[in-house]
Amino acid sequence: MDKLREVEGRAIPFGRKNIDTDVIIPARWLKTISREGLGEGAFETVRANEPDNPFDSEEFAGAPILIAGDNFGCGSSREHAAWALLDLGIRAVIAPSFSDIFAGNAFKNGILTVELPQTAIDRLLEVAQADQISIDLDAQSVTTPFQDRFAFEIDAFRKDCLMEGLDEVGLTLSRDGAISDFETGIRNQKPWLARGTGIAA
Repeated sequence: MDKLREVEGRAIPFGRKNIDTDVIIPARWLKTISREGLGEGAFETVRANEPDNPFDSEEFAGAPILIAGDNFGCGSSREHAAWALLDLGIRAVIAPSFSDIFAGNAFKNGILTVELPQTAIDRLLEVAQADQISIDLDAQSVTTPFQDRFAFEIDAFRKDCLMEGLDEVGLTLSRDGAISDFETGIRNQKPWLARGTGIAA
């Protein structure tokens, strides 16, 4: 996955509470195992029922940030929700709170979830109508062109993985040397464990 150090650009001012994963990507899109093309179905119900929705606005096309409401990503645990957001070009979601499962899926797919109080969300929704927003993961801050600065907390492990672009596979490969050293040590200390496994003792 790509490294994520800073996210800067227009932010989609959505702001609604209790948006579940079925709203993010309806169930009929779950038949695919591909991550590509899911952006077309993202927020399909909102787009179909609201002609002036921000997801179809040229002004927010390609926006890398989504500003959402409380309890974003609740409902079923579908990983397709994170895939759909990525396919829309979103690399960060800012909200007062997230479903734990959604936040986990987002992290594993390289999407930063930023929790800020509602007062900060309200201000960012206002700024997003016409101006860009910046997120600095290293400094753990969200800023605007108007000197607003909002600090956020993030788990240190998740921060490091996002900044280095390490998903679960990448994290394992980054420790290849330590894994090889461990396997060599085990073979030397307990050679009988390697018998019948195809691993040279």
